[in-house]
Amino acid sequence: MRLEDCPVRAALDVIGGKWKPVILYHLMTGKKRFGELQKLIPEATQKMLTQQLRELAEDDVVVRHVYPTVPPKVEYAFSAKGRALRPALRALCQWSQTHRAPRKAAREAQVPTHPRSAREPSPTELPHPS
Repeated sequence: MRLEDCPVRAALDVIGGKWKPVILYHLMTGKKRFGELQKLIPEATQKMLTQQLRELAEDDVVVRHVYPTVPPKVEYAFSAKGRALRPALRALCQWSQTHRAPRKAAREAQVPTHPRSAREPSPTELPHPS
């Protein structure tokens, strides 16, 4: 199968990115104003958050609603296409809750969780930069 034919790759092209999954996680509980998202994701710069929200809107995953006020009030919410992602996002949350604790404990104890993690990877094992 060619990479561009992979359905997982197609989904990640839309929802992949440093902050997109986190944005979508926060929108699962309902619409949010830009300032609310900034407070919920303080590590994201305003520029990056704006860019990621714009891309999600362009891909029709979120709806951007601008209210005609001064200053403008902007809210973001799931579109119908975005709401269809909720089961996948819930599954990712469940997977994380199940598997994060053992990995976190292992990192804190500095115990390798995988045989390869006990040594430095060779150059052929490193991921290819995209």
